[in-house]
Amino acid sequence: MVSLQSLTALGKREATIVTHGPMTITERTDVALASLAARKGRMADLDKAAKAAGVPLPGPATHRTGTPYSAFWTAPEIWFVEAPYATHELIADLLKTAFGESASITEQTDAWVAFDLAAADLTPVLERLCNVDFSFVPAGYATRTVMEHLGVYLIKHDLGAARIYGPRSSAESLLHAIKTAAHSLW
Repeated sequence: MVSLQSLTALGKREATIVTHGPMTITERTDVALASLAARKGRMADLDKAAKAAGVPLPGPATHRTGTPYSAFWTAPEIWFVEAPYATHELIADLLKTAFGESASITEQTDAWVAFDLAAADLTPVLERLCNVDFSFVPAGYATRTVMEHLGVYLIKHDLGAARIYGPRSSAESLLHAIKTAAHSLW
């Protein structure tokens, strides 16, 4: 009998944590992720279902934290919804039940790698990685950008905390780019 064991996006059994100078990079394997898109003409129904389910629907370039769901805007009437993996492993099924026919929902957890960055000020690192003026944008800012030729989502929690979602298939390349930018500073 075959015994299957899950691996992280970096091919390990446990999440990777890297400390470089004053910055810590943490691979997040404890986040479930799904996309949520309003179906044509159903935005009012989707709003009502979101309120009932406790799913925030932030506006453009915004991430909003809730319990248990958090979300960030990705395009008009489309969001990525996050929740704790331990309780929401089947996040797409849970959201489909909550939203019914008002939304199209797809599982995204295994398509993306999430890295949390932490330091006193992430601005110097992020200005080497992307075109976002990290010190200028407010906390709760979320955007699609490019890092090392990879399309990623960047979420600013505060000046010293951010999350980056990148393609799972390029997890090692994205981590290498982040470490290289940190190495150029410290």
